[in-house]
Amino acid sequence: MSTLRIAVVGYGNIGQYAVEAVRAAPDMELAGVVRRDAGGAVPSELAGVPVVTDAAQLGKIDVALLCGPTRSIPEVAPQYLQRGIHTVDSFDIHGQKIWDLRCALDAIGKKHSSVAVVSAGWDPGSDSVVRALLLALAPKGLTYTNFGSGMSMGHSVCARSKPGVRDALSMTIPTGTGVHRRMVYVELESGANFAAVETAIKTDEYFRNDETHVKQVPSIDALKDMGHGVHMERKGVSGATHNQIFEFRMSINNPALTSQIMVSCARAAALRLQPGAYTMPEIAPMDLLPGDRETLVKTLV
Repeated sequence: MSTLRIAVVGYGNIGQYAVEAVRAAPDMELAGVVRRDAGGAVPSELAGVPVVTDAAQLGKIDVALLCGPTRSIPEVAPQYLQRGIHTVDSFDIHGQKIWDLRCALDAIGKKHSSVAVVSAGWDPGSDSVVRALLLALAPKGLTYTNFGSGMSMGHSVCARSKPGVRDALSMTIPTGTGVHRRMVYVELESGANFAAVETAIKTDEYFRNDETHVKQVPSIDALKDMGHGVHMERKGVSGATHNQIFEFRMSINNPALTSQIMVSCARAAALRLQPGAYTMPEIAPMDLLPGDRETLVKTLV
């Protein structure tokens, strides 16, 4: 089996864990890391790793893991797909925007013989696969997805982007039946107006549909914990049989799991999928795994 060359684009929380996951994969090698400021100090864990501002400096790349902010993906992903490089991102704004991004990248991928895996995190992502399976097991019924308690990376990045915010942490608190409270802690720049920051956060699409509380704190570093989790419940009907009850629960390190899922999806993008764009429920779970099909079937089925 040939080794897949993977570029990690962005070196924030997800990017750091993505480097670890690529290094641990038996069929991948780290081609390098793409950063906006490649000329700065290189972290010790990247000693010997090419760190560049343009992926073209890395030679042949099979897959680019796009580890930057969600709102950068619509602009960044086409730059790689147009070069024939497959992409995997963890775009996390649910609903219509995922579909719109999938459609846009699908057209680019088909034109340039490349694959985009969209929203390859744990939610959206692997939890989306679980929801699809639960729907198949009980076609009639209700599913509740309860997140947390834990740090939401996407929401934290969004809050951090607001003018006047030096740093931010958004905690997701489940209140039951799929309803959540957002506790947003902000460390402000000197002279920043807290009321303006609070309004900017609460009116953003990341927050406006949830109960959101914004609190000013002196230091975000004192609060950070990357733990998160989900408790998914479905009660429904299989055929004509009622009261079928299913539960799925996990407690995780948020960026570590996100990056591992992205790395697994990189394998599907490079080896299994036809050009175009896909979300995780559209990909066979076995396509995420290393190894030959016969061995996997004999082991898993």
